[in-house]
Amino acid sequence: MATIDTRRDQMLPKLTPEEVDRLRRFGEVRRYASGEPLFVAGQEAPGMFVFISGRVLVSRRDPLGHREPIVEQGPGEFLAELGQLSGQRALVDGHAVSDVEALLIPPEKLRNLLIAETDLGDKIMRALILRRVALIEMGSGGPVLIGPAESPDMVRLQGFLARNAQPHQVIDPSEDPEAAALIDRYGPNELPLAVCPNGTVLKNPSEAELAQMLGMARTDLPHRTFDVAIVGAGPAGLATAVYAASEGLSVIVFEQRAFGGQAGASSRIENYLGFPTGISGQALMGRAYVQAQKFGAEIIIPVPVKRLHCNDMPRTLELEQGRPTKARAVVVASGASYRRPDIPNLRDFEGRGVWYWASPIEARMCRDAEIVLVGGGNSAGQGVVFLSRHAKKIWMLVRGPSLDATMSHYLIDRIKETPNIEVLMETELVALAGNEEGRLTRVRWQHKPTGKETEKPIRNVFLFIGADPATKWLEGCGVAVDAKGFITTGCESDVPASAGPDGRSRALETSVPGIFAIGDVRSGSVKRVGAGIGEGAAVVAELHSYLAESSISAQERKESIGERTQTDAVLLGHSG
Repeated sequence: MATIDTRRDQMLPKLTPEEVDRLRRFGEVRRYASGEPLFVAGQEAPGMFVFISGRVLVSRRDPLGHREPIVEQGPGEFLAELGQLSGQRALVDGHAVSDVEALLIPPEKLRNLLIAETDLGDKIMRALILRRVALIEMGSGGPVLIGPAESPDMVRLQGFLARNAQPHQVIDPSEDPEAAALIDRYGPNELPLAVCPNGTVLKNPSEAELAQMLGMARTDLPHRTFDVAIVGAGPAGLATAVYAASEGLSVIVFEQRAFGGQAGASSRIENYLGFPTGISGQALMGRAYVQAQKFGAEIIIPVPVKRLHCNDMPRTLELEQGRPTKARAVVVASGASYRRPDIPNLRDFEGRGVWYWASPIEARMCRDAEIVLVGGGNSAGQGVVFLSRHAKKIWMLVRGPSLDATMSHYLIDRIKETPNIEVLMETELVALAGNEEGRLTRVRWQHKPTGKETEKPIRNVFLFIGADPATKWLEGCGVAVDAKGFITTGCESDVPASAGPDGRSRALETSVPGIFAIGDVRSGSVKRVGAGIGEGAAVVAELHSYLAESSISAQERKESIGERTQTDAVLLGHSG
């Protein structure tokens, strides 16, 4: 059953008159005439509406012109969803059915409300989350993707929207006459089409182009200097954002693809403290993403950082789009990029049968088919167990002689007990071949001790063979790295730890003062979700230390300049 049916009371709670009065200090009263819009899908929403009198119809409207009512709301109810925490565009329409009096609470005040009014804040936050879940289930408020379901670019865009918790619909033109008619109008050579809520039709857009049109990627970044800029919104980066913002630091986070990083693509995490029944990576990271926004962190997705100018004070982050951003301190949590085996034509099949994560979108294409999964770590173990519920047979290729040294025991046991998984040790993928359309059709692997090669008709290969540090944007900055390119910090013997005014060392600071590294990108880090979150929490204390020290230094410089100016004036005979 849908969320709107099973959790309706939590999704659509009704506030008492006393609770509404408690919210008045966060907003201002607005009045709307019957038929007047409060929200329009695709346009920037002004905030959360709390209804004092009158009634409002909330409806969903897709870009193809279909409209359907969702719910009618009245006194004591409120109109908003998660996007209103950060001032994003509305995903639904809200029109006054009668004359309406409402309390309008803008995004910044809404975040203040969630923190100041704990019990009311919890009730409202739960409703906002459930409303986004319901909109995703209905596919309401987002773009309509039109094209063949297994088209590589359709999978690419669908995966991007899903990982960023953006509602969307997917329509196969072979099954929908309206979609087929739209393709006839725009042409079949640039599929998929992305029909946006404002009516704009994009032809096979990039993720950045689609995000820009949907209002996901902000280019009007706040023109101010932040206390902390975090590059990367994986477990480590989001943990830093939550703890730093909750402790009063101004925080901005940049992520080039989707919140959660590689952890967000994990189908199931079972060894994270406090979740004995397991949780999907996207669910865990989605909660952290919302939590960071609740405390006021600005999270900008998808906007890659092009370069960090380390000689600037404050530091300047040059972006792929939008004005440069300045911050007094920078936390590098950019993680790692997926490692590729040395196969000449591998890149030709990326997105066309070669995948670096396993979500329900990719799993759907493996139904009742034989597939290959390469890797022997925990990510590979989680992926193969998840895919085993969809694929007919999985050939798991592991380079080493055993899984014991690289994979958690519970995953090894589960793999052994899964009949459609066959593990081939000391075996490597050596060749890929495709058809005229560029889709993967055959693979070949080799058993290294014997040299025996096996070739099979396989259409999907999943690669989980580790990752390389994502540090290209730091080139020329002077940040020290180890032999493999991972960033060394104060806890490494070759980089002495800095010490703050309290005398304690800053173990997560890099060779450049004020720049910190945490998570998978850091040399010597433990590649676990829990470890990344722990480092994200720990680095906040070091940020406070550094910011306090830099403030003292800045004041000393100011006083020194003042003394020199006074002395010069005396020497020149101009003393006041």
